[in-house]
Amino acid sequence: MIATLRTIGRIETPYQSVEECPANIEPDGPMCRVVVDEKFARGLEGLSSRQAVMLLYWFDKVDRERFVQKRRGTGEERGVFALRSPHRPNPIGVAVVRIERLDGHSLEVRGLDCLDGTPLLDIKPALNTSEVNKTST
Repeated sequence: MIATLRTIGRIETPYQSVEECPANIEPDGPMCRVVVDEKFARGLEGLSSRQAVMLLYWFDKVDRERFVQKRRGTGEERGVFALRSPHRPNPIGVAVVRIERLDGHSLEVRGLDCLDGTPLLDIKPALNTSEVNKTST
């Protein structure tokens, strides 16, 4: 089966290389901008500052054939599905972040773990812990 995705925008971060990116989301990290293409701007209606959202994005500059990798810091080898590494068969990044500011067709958030210009796939309201627990019982 082949899945077709279409990007809805791009993410602006201070990172120009994978080595510069943090290993995980940093809630107190640098300000990043999520720019939604004008065509999809009305999809932002109903979002508000301080709201938690889930961003899905495409790590477009990674190795998609690295199925076993070494953990940053420890060097321990693990399978790709046991890691948050961007190097994966379907390099989809996921971050739950708080909207710091809404500005037209863009959001400002903190501490993303992706390169400047990363393609944006989707934005969804984030579930809080109590909602997650309700769905898993």
